[in-house]
Amino acid sequence: MPVNACQSAPRISAFTASCIVVANMVGTGVFTSLGFQVAAIPSPFALLALWAVGGLGALCGALTYGELGAALPRSGGEYNFLSRIYHPAVGFLSGWVSLTVGFAAPIALAAMAFAAYLGRVVPLAYPKVVAAALVCLVSAVHLAGVKAGARFQVAFTVAKVLLILGFSVCGLLMADPQPLGLLPQAADLAAVFSGPFAVSLVFVSFAYSGWNAAAYIAGEMNDARRDLPKALLAGTAVVAILYVLLNFVFLRAAPLGELSGQLEVGYIAASHIFGPEGGRLMAGLISLGLVSAISAMTWAGPRVTQTMGQDIPLFRGLAVTRASGAPVRAILLQLAIVLVLLFTATFESVLTFLGFTLALSTVLTVAGVFVLRWREPSLPRPYRTLGYPVTPLLFVAIEGWMLVYIFKTRPHESMAGLGTLLLGLLLYFPASRKGLAKTP
Repeated sequence: MPVNACQSAPRISAFTASCIVVANMVGTGVFTSLGFQVAAIPSPFALLALWAVGGLGALCGALTYGELGAALPRSGGEYNFLSRIYHPAVGFLSGWVSLTVGFAAPIALAAMAFAAYLGRVVPLAYPKVVAAALVCLVSAVHLAGVKAGARFQVAFTVAKVLLILGFSVCGLLMADPQPLGLLPQAADLAAVFSGPFAVSLVFVSFAYSGWNAAAYIAGEMNDARRDLPKALLAGTAVVAILYVLLNFVFLRAAPLGELSGQLEVGYIAASHIFGPEGGRLMAGLISLGLVSAISAMTWAGPRVTQTMGQDIPLFRGLAVTRASGAPVRAILLQLAIVLVLLFTATFESVLTFLGFTLALSTVLTVAGVFVLRWREPSLPRPYRTLGYPVTPLLFVAIEGWMLVYIFKTRPHESMAGLGTLLLGLLLYFPASRKGLAKTP
């Protein structure tokens, strides 16, 4: 039976939270974005540096979010942090992005990629219908409750990590190596500081997005003050290592010309490693691996909507949960948005638009660690950011550099992101007039 609070709902461990981070990160991006990067940066050294820089930025973000999450242990991610640090209006805008496209768009992208990879194994007459069926199935699992979602999540995440490790080992041992030339030349170093490198960080940033996933479900953890920083750091570090290794294998296994501009780079590399039949098998395994990413985002996204519903009377109905802990209406709303995106949007346009809007939100949040320390110096902080103040400053510098180049080179997608924020701001005023609950 639906209830308005889930104090007795099942809790999750630090390991499960780490699995959510890993699953949320290892989704569509790492198996699809290298082709777009190769088209803009035909330098193996710069391409691997791109993934290393992205990993460094994600680690800096995770370390900073660890402090914020331990100090403000509540579900909701950026919505929770920004509401407390700056103003409820800022948190509302971040929550609005999460409610509308922040999670729905990555789920739609992962489902598109799932259908694309599965189509390499068996012919699909209606790939978008297959993608839609998958997101409906995963949503049904999470509607069953926290325990069912946790078991499903852990099983698919562990299988996915083993898949990537097995693929990487086979690539290193079995593939005919391509001439990569990893020692940097002057042109390689110039590529690292170029505009295309910054724009390509959009794709890498999307692939690394999810390093903050555990913050969205902090309210469901056994001890968020203790376990949230561990889950964020452990999950992000594992993925950063896997990403650099996996992209090295892609570049080592397949010629740059074949990868350039292609979506299914994992399938192309696998075909070179295992042959056509092995490539189809690997495509099927990769498509299954994407299921855990869809599951993690299906879990995390509705928790933001649920937290907004607890604070904002206008969205009160979205806070309703079952006794099993599932925010049923929030899950169904997100599912509806995903289905709309699946049948109306293209892959690359959604990716760029999403990268811009989410980067704005995370930059504000990471910068908020300075504001919170200044405004509330006596606030208990069980964990403090390692390397502060360099760590958050480095994250802001990397993401800010990327934002500037996105706006210059992709103005339409950037303006669409700003338009989404403006629409959220217009909605905030009637919502605030109905009253806003004080953020704990």
